[in-house]
Amino acid sequence: MKNLLARFARNESGATAIEYGLIAGLIAVAIITSVGLVGGDVSGAFQAIADRLVIPAA
Repeated sequence: MKNLLARFARNESGATAIEYGLIAGLIAVAIITSVGLVGGDVSGAFQAIADRLVIPAA
């Protein structure tokens, strides 16, 4: 039993998976935040381009 607990204490594979999960979560939050901040500007730029490209009816 003592050997089992010692092996469990040395096992770091779970900690590595948690670290990768945290990194992925932080990257996702950064992407969502940047898309939210820049999305309105990009939408406005595309709308301005679309307004200039209106073809008059023949």
